[in-house]
Amino acid sequence: MEVITPMEPVVADHVPEGPRWITQVKWDGVRLLTYAQTASSVRLFNRHGRERTVQYPELLDVHSYCSQTPVILDGEVIALGPSGTPDFHEVMRRDGVRRPERVPGLLNTVPIAYMVFDILFWQGNWITTWPLWKRQELLQSALSPHPTVHYVESEADGTALFFAMEIKKMEGVVAKHLDSPYRVGQKHGDWRKVKFYRDVTAVIGGFTTDHAGVPNALVLGLYDAQGDFWLVGQVGPGKLSRTEWTDLIRRLRDSVAPVCPFTRRPRIQRVTWVAPTVTVKVLYRELTRERLLRQPTLQSLTTAAAAACTWDREGLAST
Repeated sequence: MEVITPMEPVVADHVPEGPRWITQVKWDGVRLLTYAQTASSVRLFNRHGRERTVQYPELLDVHSYCSQTPVILDGEVIALGPSGTPDFHEVMRRDGVRRPERVPGLLNTVPIAYMVFDILFWQGNWITTWPLWKRQELLQSALSPHPTVHYVESEADGTALFFAMEIKKMEGVVAKHLDSPYRVGQKHGDWRKVKFYRDVTAVIGGFTTDHAGVPNALVLGLYDAQGDFWLVGQVGPGKLSRTEWTDLIRRLRDSVAPVCPFTRRPRIQRVTWVAPTVTVKVLYRELTRERLLRQPTLQSLTTAAAAACTWDREGLAST
């Protein structure tokens, strides 16, 4: 079964209205596609095409939650934080595991849920050309009740759902046109995400220290279409624990660069430049006129490739 790059929504400032639009919760998790050739041949891949089968063994018994194979499902894996809402930092504790022997110990400490919102392959056929409403009907009938796998419900009143998510301090919503096909590998206006805070996956190009030499912030950048690396701002430890922050700085010290990696050297004091290979997810309110992140908060390390962290990819090219 061909591993595909999933369809993604574009960033929007408001929830579209009309009878042909539905709205779903925007889950703050990890995009995950399930490829089940048979009941005993199930593989999991993220949106970058990297395999995650080892990390989520709860999802490998596909017939416990889906009536038939072969099938390809699209959804989001989430984990709840201390507040009881999806927390990207928590789910990355599972997604970032590289040693299989650690996974069994995390099944109870970091339980996950798989929120399934689309179906792409069914009974030997790709159904990506089907309109969304038809794929939704099939998906709802194909999924069985399961403690970990859940069908994502849709709401006709997108504005009401948006404000309900604000009250619950969730990330936002995704509006989808009922007649839209599934556009493999594309961002398209048939799907639109509206969030209270925006997020960006950026590349670490350095870190700063205070007067005592203690690291206190990361220096972040994004690439443009020509491959030039531009500053987008600085961010402190955020949601990282003291141990996670210490481990990250130790990792960065192992990749210290002799010269500034940015195309234009930022005017930053007490900075140590590093090779731009480590990526992080950051929430922010908006971009300044200088195209810097306003009110950034570090969420987690990510497994995204540094070269993929571009202005276009992050939907910031027109800002």
